[in-house]
Order: sequence, then C-alpha cells, then structure tokens
Amino acid sequence: MIINFIRGLFMALADSVPGVSGGTIAFIMGFYDKFISSLDDLIYGDKAKKIEALKFLIKLGIGWVVGMILASLVLASMFEKNIYEISSLFLGFIILSIPLIIKEEKKEIKGKYKNIIFTIIGIAIVVLITKLNPVSSSESVVDIKHLNIVLTLYIMVAGMLAISAMVLPGISGSTLLLIFGLYISILTGIKETLHFNLSYLPALIVFGIGVIIGILSIVKLIKKALNKYRSATIYLVIGLMIGSIYAIIEGPTTLEVPRNPMSINTFSILFFIIGALIIFGLDKIKLLLSKDND
Repeated sequence: MIINFIRGLFMALADSVPGVSGGTIAFIMGFYDKFISSLDDLIYGDKAKKIEALKFLIKLGIGWVVGMILASLVLASMFEKNIYEISSLFLGFIILSIPLIIKEEKKEIKGKYKNIIFTIIGIAIVVLITKLNPVSSSESVVDIKHLNIVLTLYIMVAGMLAISAMVLPGISGSTLLLIFGLYISILTGIKETLHFNLSYLPALIVFGIGVIIGILSIVKLIKKALNKYRSATIYLVIGLMIGSIYAIIEGPTTLEVPRNPMSINTFSILFFIIGALIIFGLDKIKLLLSKDND
C-alpha cells in the first residue's frame, strides 16, 4: 500500500509542475507498464482483471489525490518562490533517469538504431509544445466560473488532451493546460472547492469528464505500442524525456508572474544532486518494487 501511495504522490507532484509529467515519473520508478496495463484492464479486461487493476489503481490514486491536494494548497506557492530549485531537482530526475532507462531497455535499443528517428520526433514534440506556451498573465487565464456551451466543450477537450499528456512520459499535461489558459484556473478551482467555494465545481466536473474520455482514448493505444512496437516506443519516450529538459528550463516563464528561463546562474547544483540521488535510490530499490504484490 505505502509503495503505491508514494508512487501516486510523486506522479501528482510531477503533474502539477509545468515541464514534467506523471508518466515520466512512472517510467523512472519502473511501474509504467503496470500502470498502463492496469488502466487497460480496468476498462477492457474481464472481471478478475478489473478487480486486480482496481486494487492497484486505488492505492496509486490515493497517493495521487493527496499529492494534488498538497500541490494545490501548499506547493503552488513553493513553486512560485523556489521555481529554480524545483526545476533543478527535476533536471536531476530526468538527466539521471535517461541512462537508467537505456540500461533497463537495452534489449529494445541495441541494434535497432534506425528507430532513433522516433527520439528526434519526441524531442521535437516537447520543444514545439513548450514554444507554444503563452506568457502566463491574467489575460491568458480563462474564467471557468461561468460556463456556456463553447466553454464547456473547450474545458472538456482540454481535459482529454491534458490527461493524455500526463499519461505519456515526457509531455507535461500542465504545460498543455497553460497553452489552453486553464492551468491557473483549474488549480484555483481545486483550491477553492476544497475551501467549499462551489462556484468552480461545474467546470471541474466537465474537466473530469474530459479526463475520463481522454483515458479511454489513449490507454489502449499506448499498450498496443508498448506490446507491438516497443523499441520504437522506447526511443520515442527517450526523445520525450530529452525534450522535457528544455521544457523544465523554460518552466519559470510559465508562472503566473513570469520569470526568466533557468540559466547557469539560477541553476541549483544542490537540488540537482538531490534529484539525481533520489533517482539513484529508486533504481536501487527497483527489484524490491518489482517483487511487490501490490
């Protein structure tokens, strides 16, 4: 229970930060395949598979919910004040995890170098999405308290695309929400609803419906890619993760009060090392995690 709670917690913290996705954390922590298979079994599996998947996802989901609540109530201000330290931490996560994933998937990478085109595609996708970011300001924030038909459909589509990005390693759902002008609105809505201000609740329900539709649409596709085209998919994931380095460096520009991209002067070597050590530690206990019966 505690292991999956921690997994879900880390996924939520990543999902709440523009530039990093929960899928990236799942891949780094070595349970991405199980995560995708569990989602697929919950939707399309038989009764026994649904029950087993539900047990795993509930444990993971509790950690995710707690992590998202923490991000909404506490960590949002920390991200604003210490964005360069947080970004340095996630750079440590990503940069150390890439060689670990290459080592883990050595069989799918070695001798299949023609698939490096998918790595290039992955890098290009994340860089392009990052460059589409608007500079966050009150003008780029969508008011979701007063719904109409167009805004309802807009929020639903944004939810579909954001959850698809959150599930994929490397692409940040939060970054997509920034592009849609909904990142601050959704975080504010969650925070206000937790304080019993229900004016945001209808929009959050619509967003949740979009999330569910997005999961139903993307999970089967990802599982098929991992099963039938694993080498190409791993090369793509590596590209997405390399691209996310650029997204993290640009992350400070997406704050409500935009700040300069990370530079050598604002980079924190201490937090980078902490991030790298966390990933090193997670890799060392991966055998323990793989033996967990969940």
